[in-house]
Amino acid sequence: MNDGASAHQDDMATLAKGGRTNTLGFVLRLAGGIPFLFIGYRLYGVEDMGRFASAFVIIEIFALFCALGEKRGLAQRLTEGTDEEGQKPVNLVFDGLLASLVVCALAAALVLAFPTIMFPNGMNGSLDIWMVAAIPAFAWTEILLAAQAYRYDIATTVRARALVEPWVKSIAVLAFFYIPGTRESGLALAFIAAIYAALLTALWSFVRTYGLPDHWRPRLGYLGKLVVRAMPLSGADVIERSTRLLDVFLLGQFTSERAVGIYFFAKEVVTLPQKLKSSFEPILSPVITKNLKVGNMAAIAAQVRQVGFWIIAVQAAIALALAIPGEAVMGLGGPAIVGGTGALAILLAAEVVASMAVVSESVLVYIARKRNLAISVGVIGLQAALTIGLIMLAERWQMGEGFKAAGAALALFLALGASSLIKALVLKKLLKAPVSNWRWGLVWASAPAVLVGFLFTQFMHEWAELLIGIPAILATYGFVIWRKGFGEEDRLLFRKNIGGETTS
Repeated sequence: MNDGASAHQDDMATLAKGGRTNTLGFVLRLAGGIPFLFIGYRLYGVEDMGRFASAFVIIEIFALFCALGEKRGLAQRLTEGTDEEGQKPVNLVFDGLLASLVVCALAAALVLAFPTIMFPNGMNGSLDIWMVAAIPAFAWTEILLAAQAYRYDIATTVRARALVEPWVKSIAVLAFFYIPGTRESGLALAFIAAIYAALLTALWSFVRTYGLPDHWRPRLGYLGKLVVRAMPLSGADVIERSTRLLDVFLLGQFTSERAVGIYFFAKEVVTLPQKLKSSFEPILSPVITKNLKVGNMAAIAAQVRQVGFWIIAVQAAIALALAIPGEAVMGLGGPAIVGGTGALAILLAAEVVASMAVVSESVLVYIARKRNLAISVGVIGLQAALTIGLIMLAERWQMGEGFKAAGAALALFLALGASSLIKALVLKKLLKAPVSNWRWGLVWASAPAVLVGFLFTQFMHEWAELLIGIPAILATYGFVIWRKGFGEEDRLLFRKNIGGETTS
């Protein structure tokens, strides 16, 4: 009994340490991404950013599919151990990389054959088509970072995704604007440079951790089995991410590049609370697979409840801090972007309600893959129908681009809410234990934070809302949630070396 309690405490400490590191990383990522948005919208314009956004979402969807679900599937393969041929861990990773490369080649050929998929409103410049080259780099980076996460190395993810990628993109987009012959395609070229910089960062750490392949050779039969086995995981990854990208894609198909540009700015601002779930996902997968191997369902339920509460608590704080001074936040992209303030507020709320679905799925992909995939397919179908319906309704009533963007955001909110409810109920039934992450302390912390934010928006200039108001909202919320909403185990996320060093 004591061993079980000690193991559970070690798991929680591991989750807290990994989540704390990665959460800090996404704060850094947001800081690095803001210059890209500011430069992009101020120098290139809303229309150019809209065309870039339409291509970007297609690249990311294809790349996630080409990663073959290895973000979570690799943890399970490594946990199960070497295969029947005695392959070492580094060889198993290279199996995934080779299979991914083959699928990447097929995906790139499809996109090149039908470029309208990427560019429904045309290209900014002739070099934009080279964005296809980002597909294999993006997919390989996902796999390499998953391998590092299995060794509890979250720092590499922070370096690659939070430091190198956003800052290279921000610096490159400014440089390409002033280089003759690259200005028109500056956004696309900066994106490509950033993706490959992140890949090199991940590859360097991977080689230092795992070394080079040892007597590895391609095994077609095994690779075929790997791809087939990966389909439910890959489908779940693509569909989960597509719920955050489908709205941008449909806006590009049914509206103008200007509407996409407005909406894309709001989506990028929401990146931090959206990515918070990923803060725990890399470290949650090996912890879950370890407990699944011994059949400890009670521990998994406890971890889902704990991580789910950590995510929703931090997401709610960030959502309030960005939504209340929403006009000032959107104004960073220029006066033409302010019309998307409503969409920003709805998108932030959508990420809060999505937290339960995200944490539930991290377990369902292992114990109910097909059922989870079926639910995800249904949810994305619902989102597509709602998005198209609300966009058409806004057009029929002759509403502006901001209302079309808000309609797409509302469709996402409703779809993610349905996903959270259904997946939590399914997981509760399978684990035979409660998994809800809701606590009333969230309400007690939000109320005074809303009041503080409202006072700043009423009596302060926009610069004060951003520089003073946002920290004030976060401080108010943090003080109350710490005192009224957090128990001792909850505070583990924000402390180092609780109970001494833990072992993996």
